[in-house]
Amino acid sequence: MARGKGMDHEELGTVVYTPDSLLRRPAKLFATMAADLVRARGLAYSLAARDLKAQYRSSLLGYLWAFITPLMTTLVWVFMSSTGVIRIADTGMPYPVFVFTGTMLWQVLVEAVSMPQQQVSGAQSMLVKLNFPRESILLAGLLKVGLNAAIRMAVLIPVVLFFGVLPDARLLLLPLALAALIVVGSAVGLLLVPIGSLYADIGRVIPMAMQVLMYLTPVVYAMPQEGLLATFFRLNPLTPLVLTGRAWLTGSPTPMPEHFLLVAAAGLALLLVGWLLFRLAIAVLVERMGS
Repeated sequence: MARGKGMDHEELGTVVYTPDSLLRRPAKLFATMAADLVRARGLAYSLAARDLKAQYRSSLLGYLWAFITPLMTTLVWVFMSSTGVIRIADTGMPYPVFVFTGTMLWQVLVEAVSMPQQQVSGAQSMLVKLNFPRESILLAGLLKVGLNAAIRMAVLIPVVLFFGVLPDARLLLLPLALAALIVVGSAVGLLLVPIGSLYADIGRVIPMAMQVLMYLTPVVYAMPQEGLLATFFRLNPLTPLVLTGRAWLTGSPTPMPEHFLLVAAAGLALLLVGWLLFRLAIAVLVERMGS
């Protein structure tokens, strides 16, 4: 288009990022990632608020959906235990408290694993049409998972007290246990994003895989002391996360504190790796979304 004399003209350049060029300058890559993370905060809050309002606007039960699934799972297992259909070993606390705390904590983990793929899928139109810090959609997902976790705990603690279980001062550490669940779950989900964005099967496999893992984790029944299942429980990195969260909720002894710290630290490292892979893969993913 012709421009008249005296008109200001600013030449807009085009910058093309490729995984190869970014990896050649890792210092610049990490500096850019940190800057984008800071810039993403405001948009992340707006996206999270928008999604939460849309999620519950047309829902009759509203935020009750945050703990309906764990509640139904608890009722089923308590019923089967009370009728003798299954035999549950001693859990050291009222069985309804054991199941409800376990399923509530597990639901936090499940949401964290599913969150990255759901966020990327739900923001496809934005990713294709708009230029914004991609971290915004991930931070928005973390905010939503964190809020739902807080709602669950606000309901869970009175239930624990109702059954006569008294937490101790370690209840103040509960946010740390929730943060570990969210970090580990988000790290796993983020590592699956590049594949899940190309193949919808991943999104369908995640709920099934988490359901199987639940029975290899002390969520609805106590950890076996011997046998093959006991070995699976001990090798399962999710076991110390659930055990520690439940212990801090109920004032019971913490059985695997060192393992909890190790898994939480590994989850944080994996989250950073997943974030790096996300940055390297997002350009290709957006291109495929737009084609």
